[in-house]
Amino acid sequence: MNLVTMKLLFQDPAAYASKLLTVFAVDIATDKTPEAHPALLSTQDAITGAAAQWIASGEFKAALGETLLLHAPAGVKAERLLIVGLGKAASLSIHEVRKGAGSAVRFAKPRGIRELAIAFPDDKALSDEHSEALPCDLTARAIAEGAIVADFDIDNYRSDRKDTSMQTVTLVTAEADRKSQGELQSGFDTGVALAQSQNFARALVNEPGNVLTPTELGRRTLDMCNEVGLACTVESWDRIHELKMGALAAVAQGSEQPPALITVRYEPENAAPDAPVLGLVGKGITFDTGGISIKPADNMDKMKYDMAGAAAMLGAMRAIALLKPNVRVLCVVCSAENMPDGKAFRPGDVITAMSGKTIEIMNTDAEGRLVLADGLHYAQTLGATHLINAATLTGAVGVALGLINAGLFSNDDATVDNFTSGLKRSGEKFWRLPCTDEYRDQIKSQIADIMNTGGSRYGGATTAAMFLKEFVGDTPWIHLDIAGTAWNDDAKAWHSKGPSGIAVRSIFEWVRTYAA
Repeated sequence: MNLVTMKLLFQDPAAYASKLLTVFAVDIATDKTPEAHPALLSTQDAITGAAAQWIASGEFKAALGETLLLHAPAGVKAERLLIVGLGKAASLSIHEVRKGAGSAVRFAKPRGIRELAIAFPDDKALSDEHSEALPCDLTARAIAEGAIVADFDIDNYRSDRKDTSMQTVTLVTAEADRKSQGELQSGFDTGVALAQSQNFARALVNEPGNVLTPTELGRRTLDMCNEVGLACTVESWDRIHELKMGALAAVAQGSEQPPALITVRYEPENAAPDAPVLGLVGKGITFDTGGISIKPADNMDKMKYDMAGAAAMLGAMRAIALLKPNVRVLCVVCSAENMPDGKAFRPGDVITAMSGKTIEIMNTDAEGRLVLADGLHYAQTLGATHLINAATLTGAVGVALGLINAGLFSNDDATVDNFTSGLKRSGEKFWRLPCTDEYRDQIKSQIADIMNTGGSRYGGATTAAMFLKEFVGDTPWIHLDIAGTAWNDDAKAWHSKGPSGIAVRSIFEWVRTYAA
């Protein structure tokens, strides 16, 4: 995984020598002046002077992600000046700034520009009537996140690949007082850690199934943990049998590749003994054929992404280790391949999960909830007092919400409030769906405690959530169904096609709400 060098520099942006200096612009058109009227988010006279002619020309509208490149800008030391639009001033937020920074990086990469400077957006350039002030720490964080996430590409197995990765991205801001400098540095450092961790998750998801087996996922997790100072164990069949993880074992038994039970711990020195212990549980199916209930051939290649929930949790753990919130966190990943050989589990089988619940298998392609069932129960035996899991669990969540929002399910409103409070900073989109007791009849079995799919095709995402709910008891719990949002089918101006790394930032924010 490429790690672009990120710098924060307190200097006049116009006086900073760089290959490419980016400055943001917004459209300040109002009802009284409906025509697009761009304004630079800069108070440096040299920058505004260099761009004035082109801003006044009307050819640049400052739409989100729109770019205008100026060569040899007068009065500016940079070789080129790139103006990036952030959309309407009235709706300006740190999320548009994040996308703007990403757009600058995606603009530079194919042009062979590997050193980029970004002028810190000065919203004092706008009057109060146009936009609310942007918090400086969150703005610095958003720029770091946008730039690093945008540097990621999925072409690492192409023999003709040309490395266009950024070498250096520098955020340049005019001198501020000591307090502001500290806030900027803190926000910037947080953004770097989160975005690098998000890209770590994306890199895992991007690996093909023949490379990233459960064993390899365990090895890479162990390497990451050694790098950032997390405790980690990676175990397989002996431990799974010892723990009587019958649900994980059933999914894994059809593959020649052994499963992996991965446990990661973060233990801050000052956490109170009676403080919460947060349990992060990820679905780690490194390739999903559907098993005996085999999937159609179309799009089966995409099923390497079926461990995106595990990747999100591991990315979040990496960020937690770097940013050190004062709360204990453990992570459990149950990883396996779901394959259809002669040893594979079958529709009609009855298996016993680690919790002792019996499960009638109606469809072997509903395997993710099985490994999560054992993972959620195991996390509680390790001391977790609050649970969150992430999984590419159901196609039904995409039918319900499209490809914009991920699904959120929970048994506890306060826990949801903690999670959603962080979305203002993470910029990720989740929509709460029901998993109330009225839906439990859908998973009732005639011969076992529960079935692993519902009795009808309706409410499939909720049916899966109800299944997981059986294994958390009264423990406050959140389930994130990221099946519709874990992979970007199309590139945007600010990010590439491929794995999104969704939930890393939001899970970190949720964890931080419990820190002392």
